Amino acid sequence: MNQIKDALIKKTLLPGEAMPSIRNLAKDLQISVITTKRAYEELEKEGLLKSVVGKGFYVCEQNTDFLKEKQVAMLENRFAAIVRDSKKAGIPLEDIQDTIKILYDAME
Repeated sequence: MNQIKDALIKKTLLPGEAMPSIRNLAKDLQISVITTKRAYEELEKEGLLKSVVGKGFYVCEQNTDFLKEKQVAMLENRFAAIVRDSKKAGIPLEDIQDTIKILYDAME
């Protein structure tokens, strides 16, 4: 689900685009067909995919700004936990910033 959401934000998946069949995606990812079906259904509930009977799932028109905002909110929660733990451990803000910078640069 996260990979599909990332692809929507990056616009590598476009509105109206057909998604791989549930069986093909499950085979490609080497996961259960049931897991793939649940992921597609959850993305449909979130308004990101739509199901067309007999044809499969398609990317919906969506507000990528909303998706991005949801991701930012999730990251803020994770950062809050890191900051809280860092403060408890007595780690200064500068050390946290340095660590984030090093990790960020390593991902390039």
